[in-house]
Amino acid sequence: MDKPTVTTELSRDLNLFHLTMMGLGMMIGAGVFLGIGNAIRIAGPGGVLLTFALNTLLALFTAMSYAELSSAIPRAGGAYNFARIGFGRGTSFLAGWMEWFASSVAGSMYAITFAIYTVRYLEQLGALSWLALPTLLVKPVAVLIALFFLYINYRGASETGKTGAIMTAGQTLFLIVIGVVGVAVAIRDPSRLQNFRPFLPFGWSRLFITMGFTYVAFEGFEVIAQAGDEAVEPKKNLPKAMLFSVYIVGLTYVAVAFATVVAVKAGSSGVSGEPWQWIGSFRERGFGEAVARLIPFGNFLLTLAVIFASTSALNATVYSATRASYALGRDRMLPRLFARISKRRKTPWFALLATGFIVLLVATVLPTMDVASSASLMFLFLFFLVNLCVIKIRLNMSDELQYGYLTPLFPIVPLLAISVQVVLAAELRHMSLIALIVAPVWILAGILIYYFYSRSRALPAESEIHVIEEEAAPEGDEYRIMVPVANPENALSLVWNTHKIGRSRPSRIKLLHMVPVPDQVALSDAETYMTEGREGIVEAMLYLVQRFPVTTTFRYCRNIARGITSAVRERKIDLLIMGWHGKSGDRRFRIGSTLDPVISRAPCDIVILKDCGNKSFSNILVPLFGDANDVFALDSAERMIQEQNGEITAMQVRGAARRQRGIWSEERYLERLLRRLEYQPVKVRLKASPRMDPVRAVLRESKHYDLVVLGLSGSFLRQVGVPTVAEQIARHCPTPLVLAKASVGLSALAKKWI
Repeated sequence: MDKPTVTTELSRDLNLFHLTMMGLGMMIGAGVFLGIGNAIRIAGPGGVLLTFALNTLLALFTAMSYAELSSAIPRAGGAYNFARIGFGRGTSFLAGWMEWFASSVAGSMYAITFAIYTVRYLEQLGALSWLALPTLLVKPVAVLIALFFLYINYRGASETGKTGAIMTAGQTLFLIVIGVVGVAVAIRDPSRLQNFRPFLPFGWSRLFITMGFTYVAFEGFEVIAQAGDEAVEPKKNLPKAMLFSVYIVGLTYVAVAFATVVAVKAGSSGVSGEPWQWIGSFRERGFGEAVARLIPFGNFLLTLAVIFASTSALNATVYSATRASYALGRDRMLPRLFARISKRRKTPWFALLATGFIVLLVATVLPTMDVASSASLMFLFLFFLVNLCVIKIRLNMSDELQYGYLTPLFPIVPLLAISVQVVLAAELRHMSLIALIVAPVWILAGILIYYFYSRSRALPAESEIHVIEEEAAPEGDEYRIMVPVANPENALSLVWNTHKIGRSRPSRIKLLHMVPVPDQVALSDAETYMTEGREGIVEAMLYLVQRFPVTTTFRYCRNIARGITSAVRERKIDLLIMGWHGKSGDRRFRIGSTLDPVISRAPCDIVILKDCGNKSFSNILVPLFGDANDVFALDSAERMIQEQNGEITAMQVRGAARRQRGIWSEERYLERLLRRLEYQPVKVRLKASPRMDPVRAVLRESKHYDLVVLGLSGSFLRQVGVPTVAEQIARHCPTPLVLAKASVGLSALAKKWI
């Protein structure tokens, strides 16, 4: 057996202040220094303000998704971890792969920003008069500063956090000063406000372009998510740091953009045409040229601001990219070298080395705006995936996780973010064709690496569903029924009634056993807990195999309900049949800890059997609630009834359901239901419930029947406070009971895809 590679853990040294400063440090940088001049040139003076204001709102939406997921899954890896839990190995590898590249490219951009403004300042001082083309120094200076911060990151998280906090505090102070001076100048000289006319000279459409290539300036919450293994009180501090950083950076960006536009006075020396056009003509250097005219010693102060901003951002992006590749190595998605941790520094040294290679390569090869556009495009892809993850994980796993923060207005906020991010990614084609080539090539390389290397080597995760043993079912058009068998005691009862339900049509049955392994037991030992389940499966097969094609599957998942729901979705099951003991042992659940989430999430019809045993039924009561489940309840009753000599009583439950367009109390409603059944049922008679409490009415009537088939309304398990009518009947019914839940409507479509 191979010896474990990772023998030490990352150290927890980052508090709320460090985390917030890391987020700010990653955001306040090239977005201002490279983005403002180009944004003014493309969208106009008002466009630059709206660009940063709207990007702040969009970033806040995605930061909320990151905050929710980080509070529930505080581990190094960020989006990689979220995708691993939400979508599985393949998608998670791609998320980590994109996250690694996006942060590395962003680091290259910040190194170039530092170099551009440093060389510009030295040139203005005359220190580079000996050099014919001073711009030739930009790439070497970028390499030197990148190497320096690679060394800082090697020294450890504490050193990285402290250095980043100092740099970020300095850069934020300088930018706030610029914003305040800009407001003061506009108050003292209101004519400067004329610089905003026309406000949007090119219309609204160009905002999507400028928002796209400056969005890289709002990715700071991503580096905070990477600090899950090194943060103090991560469930509380990670969400706070993410939201604080977006609020601060958004206000700072808008203030600085305003100051840039009013910094240049119309008609002043060297300014031809409109001031905003003059600023935009300098492209990525436009911000520097404007600020140099705004405040005394503008060039000197600007150079200091650039040094603080770009280096703190470089520091944070190197940290983030290193943790992303470390997480891939930790789970063997990449070679285990990436998970090697320095015993002295407690930093992932090989992941840092690989990250440094990408940073230096991109900084020396790609043009400046192509670097910025490539980083923005990768982050847009990444944030799109994270917003999908927050929706899927909340819907499918909220009962398994402990959240420190929940996104408000869920799922509206992540859906809005997804919609806008798609538009921004498409609009980046106007800024850089190279970015549209580099990003897909990197993603394609990741797909190939996953299929030829990572897929067969990845370590199992605690959240994954593991197939221990499975018989493959042949393709066919049969009605697919799945029966989870927990133990031999209820196996015969389930299969007896499964035979009744499946006999009316060509059916194929999948017997499922979710292996119950205690949390403290390793995943590799799951097979030793299969014995009892195998006995139940064998008993079920002996009865069913003579009547239906039957296949089996043994699976393991820490959460049984999620394992069942996943199997249903994966095998495209039409009907799920489960047993119920008749009560919930936990007040948090309406029916049970397994049944509640299965009812809410399984994308198929569901039949739940209570006390049905190996009995024959000839007199069945079906309460009608006036919703889509009435048809399925009648259909289930027909399947359960003894052939040819049974009777079904359909009882309208007064006051328990919606009116059916004024015909609720008439026989036409029942006739309409019967026409929707797949085949002609046995005799059905209609009966109105007495004028009393509907729960009492159904419970009293149920005593005269040998089976009650109860449709579960769409609101079942969703109401808070007073139990629903259907729930109360189900809990207290003394007669054998079948609960029938139809998969219909938009919610059913959503369950199939999410």
